[in-house]
Amino acid sequence: MRLIRYITALAVMSGSLTAIAQTAPDSIAYGQARQAVPMKMSRQECVRIALETNPTIKVADMELERVDYSKKETLAALFPTIDFSLAYQRSIELQTIKMDMGGNSQAFKMGSDNTWNMGFSASVPLVAPTLWKSLDLADTQILKTVESARASRLDMVDAVNRSYYALMLALASKDVLLQNYDNAKFNADLYEKKFKVGTASEYDVLRSSVQVKNIEPELLQADIAVKQAELQLKMLMGMDSGVTVRPDVTLEDMQHDMTAYVLSVDSDLRDNTSLRSLDLDTKLLSQTVEMKKRAFIPTVAATFNLAWSSLSNGNMFKNIDLNPYSTVGISVSVPLFSGGSRYYGLKGAQTQLAEMKFQRENLVRNLNMQVELAKDNISRELKQIDANAESVRQAVKAHEIMQKSFEIGAGTFLDLRDSELAETRARLAYYQAIYNYLVSTSELQLLLGRGLPETNVVTQ
Repeated sequence: MRLIRYITALAVMSGSLTAIAQTAPDSIAYGQARQAVPMKMSRQECVRIALETNPTIKVADMELERVDYSKKETLAALFPTIDFSLAYQRSIELQTIKMDMGGNSQAFKMGSDNTWNMGFSASVPLVAPTLWKSLDLADTQILKTVESARASRLDMVDAVNRSYYALMLALASKDVLLQNYDNAKFNADLYEKKFKVGTASEYDVLRSSVQVKNIEPELLQADIAVKQAELQLKMLMGMDSGVTVRPDVTLEDMQHDMTAYVLSVDSDLRDNTSLRSLDLDTKLLSQTVEMKKRAFIPTVAATFNLAWSSLSNGNMFKNIDLNPYSTVGISVSVPLFSGGSRYYGLKGAQTQLAEMKFQRENLVRNLNMQVELAKDNISRELKQIDANAESVRQAVKAHEIMQKSFEIGAGTFLDLRDSELAETRARLAYYQAIYNYLVSTSELQLLLGRGLPETNVVTQ
């Protein structure tokens, strides 16, 4: 049975990544030329580089800066606003006024050819309840953006983990195929020697040689799978394609302390990004309700005007005589009637706020179920790893026995190939189980909102 489809499915398991980022234009300078020696990197190093260089994270950070500017824009509305205006008006035809004086009608021309008006106006809000509450909304919006940036980082960590584990799986699968290829090559050479001394037929030589040739395309496909997994990892880190990256550990090394992780994991959802975002949305909506209530309160503002005017005839730039005048006052705006728009807007916001309570209950219930399922999957995968490890040990021992039997002529080539394929399947299933466990732990970390390096933790 050909292993090509099975190996391909294992090696490209990470194709379901949802946060693959595009290569950054300012890729880190880990070498623009192809390196002869692979660069061994730990998963933590890959995560750190991705969080520092990936464009998705940079966009999240820039969005936080934009929201901060938006808050400052809202705060600026509390300060006085000062404007300067300049206006010129030219009369084409002066206004005519007719007056009846002792039975005689007299017509008079009134006005000037040129009218200049210029001055400064200033206003400052004294009582602005809606504006004051909008500052609280701006603060909450910043917290919501911070949580969004944290969610982007958590997604990136999960994506890097998956890609890193996929590369480890692809490399391990390739090693299994190489071992299978070496066994097939050894048997083919053995048949070749037996044929030369007359103890094997030409058919046996051809059949063993065909087995070697059948594995070669699978090796080529496995090599392609390794390159694809490596490319995904480098894309997340924004690294140059000429750099060769390899994990500094193997899947067997990752088996240590697996049971300890399941026993020590805390199922508290306080760091879950979906729950935190919903709580911030609820807080934001609650503040919106308070702001709509304050829309019924009058607003008071102080005003000041300093202006100059000039009236002249003839040339617009001659005989300009600016006369100053100024005013200071208080303006009060009392909301009386708006067709019910403020009232119905408030009722709609209150209804939406009440809905948030049920949405949170449903979200908590679903998250708790997902956590329990994830922990069950991890426990089941631990048992699967132990079972597969024992299967590998038995398959290796069975193949060794059959290899000795074949060498002395007590076993057939078909029996030998069956033992080789059984060992290959056992090893692949073992590596697949470890990979499934690692991916499940990464999913659980993402679900619980954990896994960020301490230097990249975004706090509220």
